Amino acid sequence: MARREFVVAAAILLDSRGRVLLVGNDWQGYGHVRYTLPGGVVERGESTFDALRREVKEETGLSITRIEHLAYAVHIEDRRRNDRAISFAFAAEYDGLLNPRDPDGFIVEARFFPVGEVENIIPAPPLREPLATYLRDRSAGRFYSYTGWDGRGNQGV
Repeated sequence: MARREFVVAAAILLDSRGRVLLVGNDWQGYGHVRYTLPGGVVERGESTFDALRREVKEETGLSITRIEHLAYAVHIEDRRRNDRAISFAFAAEYDGLLNPRDPDGFIVEARFFPVGEVENIIPAPPLREPLATYLRDRSAGRFYSYTGWDGRGNQGV
């Protein structure tokens, strides 16, 4: 099996009520929707910030107006799947109205959720734990490392 390696840029967008924007992904097209931050893979030749703006626009209809800071980074080394993913989550400001138009057809919903619901909505520990921690204490620049999507070997600094 060929090794897959990818870099992901994601946005943490809060509304005026302090709720966080999540998108519902149906990656496999079977109606099993999983929620994540809006964002996606940085394409070859594309900057991380350009990918962030493009993905947020496609998945939510919103335009990033300002990138505030790097909230956290996550490295996932999944030997079972032979995958490596590096994900950067940026706190950002936005403008516009929610109107998802994902050209890949994976995004079925975009909506704001109360911060306290994140831990119940996002299933995968590498996606859930860093976001929940950031939303709780707003401490920027943390780094997390996992040895699988199930949360094994979690280390954070």
